[in-house]
Amino acid sequence: MRWLKDSTTLRKDSDERFINHREHRGGTKTRRKKSALSVTSVSSVVNPDYKMHSITKVTTHLSHNEALIFERSQPGRAGFSLPSLDVDEIPLDDIVPQQFQREDDLAEMPEVTEVDVIRHFTRISAWNYSIDQGMYPLGSCTMKYNSRLNEKVARIAGFANLHPLASEAEAQGALQVIHELQQHLAEITGLPGISLQPAAGAHGEMTGIMIIRAFIDTRDGKGASAKRRTMLIPDSAHGTNPASAHLSGFTVRTIRSTTEGLTDLDHLRELCSHGDVAGLMLTNPNTLGLFERNIQEICRIVHDAGGLVYMDGANMNALVGVARPGDMGVDVIHLNLHKTFSTPHGGGGPGSGPCCCTKELEPFLPVPRVVVRTRSGSDGVEHATGTKAGDSAAFKLDFDYPQSIGRVKAFLGNYGMMLRALAYILTHGYDGLCEATEAAVLNSRYIAHGLVSDYEKPFDAPPMHEVVFTDKRQARKGVHTLDIAKRLIDYGFHPMTIYFPLIVSGAMLIEPTESVGRQELDQFIEAMRSIAREAIEDPELVLNAPHTTRIGRLDEAAAARKPVLRWRPAQAC
Repeated sequence: MRWLKDSTTLRKDSDERFINHREHRGGTKTRRKKSALSVTSVSSVVNPDYKMHSITKVTTHLSHNEALIFERSQPGRAGFSLPSLDVDEIPLDDIVPQQFQREDDLAEMPEVTEVDVIRHFTRISAWNYSIDQGMYPLGSCTMKYNSRLNEKVARIAGFANLHPLASEAEAQGALQVIHELQQHLAEITGLPGISLQPAAGAHGEMTGIMIIRAFIDTRDGKGASAKRRTMLIPDSAHGTNPASAHLSGFTVRTIRSTTEGLTDLDHLRELCSHGDVAGLMLTNPNTLGLFERNIQEICRIVHDAGGLVYMDGANMNALVGVARPGDMGVDVIHLNLHKTFSTPHGGGGPGSGPCCCTKELEPFLPVPRVVVRTRSGSDGVEHATGTKAGDSAAFKLDFDYPQSIGRVKAFLGNYGMMLRALAYILTHGYDGLCEATEAAVLNSRYIAHGLVSDYEKPFDAPPMHEVVFTDKRQARKGVHTLDIAKRLIDYGFHPMTIYFPLIVSGAMLIEPTESVGRQELDQFIEAMRSIAREAIEDPELVLNAPHTTRIGRLDEAAAARKPVLRWRPAQAC
C-alpha cells in the first residue's frame, strides 16, 4: 500500500486495525463486484486485486444499508404516549369536515419509535455533502463558505421575529439594514439605483430586463418601442438569460464568441445595425472564466444602437472591490447575495438577487423603495435628509414612483439574506473584500496551472475566478467528462460543473472560491491528476465510478424520465 505524503502514523495505524478486524471476521470480501474498495474513516483499504491510487476522503457514510423509514416500520410501534383525556370529548366531525378526514386509519404510514426516527434521519443526513465538509468546485456557482457570524446576526431576535406586516415605526431597524445594504451595493457596483426585492438571481435578471423594457417604452413611445424588441445574448451565456428576455417580451439573437472565448465585436456590430436592438445581456467575467477586456467598446456599440447593457452579476466574485460595472458602461446588473456575499445556497437559502441600475433607470425600479427622511428634534416635522444637525433619521417605504414596474416580490424580499450579506460586507470592509476577490482569482489560476499538463485547456488567456477544462485527452481512451466527475466522488470531492458552458465540448468548469486554502487545492489537483492517470492506465476503473458510495452509477435518463417518487409496499410494486 502506498501512502500519500501527508498521511500520519495515526491514520496508518487505524487502517491496519481496520484490516485486522475485517480479517478476524473472515476476510475482506467487498459488497460489489465492480469495486473492491472499502472506505475507512479517512482513507481507503485496498484489495490486492484492485488497482488504484491512495485516496484521501471525507468521513465515510455511517451506514451503507440504511432502510427506508417505511421499511423500518413494525406494527404496534409508536413514538408518543398521550395521557388519558380529562375533558369532554368533541366529535371529530365537529372539528374537521368529513370530506377532509382520512378513512384508512393512516394505513401504510410507518410505525416507528422516536429512537428509530432520530437515528434514521441522522444517519441519512451523513450521506449529504455540504460546504462545511469541503470545497464545492462548481463553476459559475461561487459556493463559498457561509460564515457562522453571519448566521448569528441573522438570528438576532429583533430581526428574526419581526413580523413582515409590522408598521414602519416598529421596523425602523430592519429598514435601516435594507437601506445600508443598498448603499454598500451601490458603491460596489457603481450603480446608484437599487432594489433588494428580487428573490434569486434569475428573478433579479428578469427584473433588470423589465426595467429596460419600461425605460424604452417611455423613451421611444409605445409605437416606436414595439419595433425595438431584440435582446442580444452571447452564445456562452447562462440559460436563464434567454428565458428572462423571452418572458419580458423580447426576441433573442445570439452573439458568437471568438476563438479566444470573448464576444465577437464584428458580429455584435452587425446585429446592432438593424435598429431593433433593445439591449445586450452580458456576463463579465463570462462563463468561460474570462474577463471581457473590450467591455467599454461593447457598451459603446450597444448604446450607439439605442440599446442598454444588462450585466449578469453571477460572476461578481471576480470583481468586488477591484472593478465596478457602472464604470464600464453597464446600465443595469443583478447580484447574487447567495454567491458573492456568502449567504447560503439551496437548502440553506432562500436566495436574493438585488437589481442595481443607473440614475436614469432608477424611476423604473420596483416599489416600495426604502428611503430615509429626517425628523427634527424640535418640531417633529419631516425635512429633507441632512437639513439640520441633530436631526434623527426615519426610514420610510416610498410608493410614489409612477414609472415603476411595480412589485416583483411580496413584502421587501428575502430579508434574512440581506442581514447575512450586510454582515459579510461590514466584517470584511473594503480591504477584506478586495482580498477575497484576489484570493478567488488566485485560487482559480493555481488550479489552472496545476491541471494544464493533464487536461485540455481550450483558452490561453489567464482565467479569473473559474477555469474551464475539457475531456479531449481522456476521450481518446473512452473516458468522458461525466466519468471524471463520478470518479472525483471517490476522492471525497463534490464534482465540478460539467458540460457547461455549452459552447465547450466536454466542459469541466471549476470554481474554488476564496474559501479554499492551498492544502485543499493541492488535494483537489492531485485527485484530478490521479484520475487523468487512471483514464490512461485503467479506463474501466473510471468508467465504473463511483465505487465508494451507497449507490453506484445510475441510469440517469431513466431516473429523469421514470422517477420513483414514492414508496409502495413490495406486493403493490
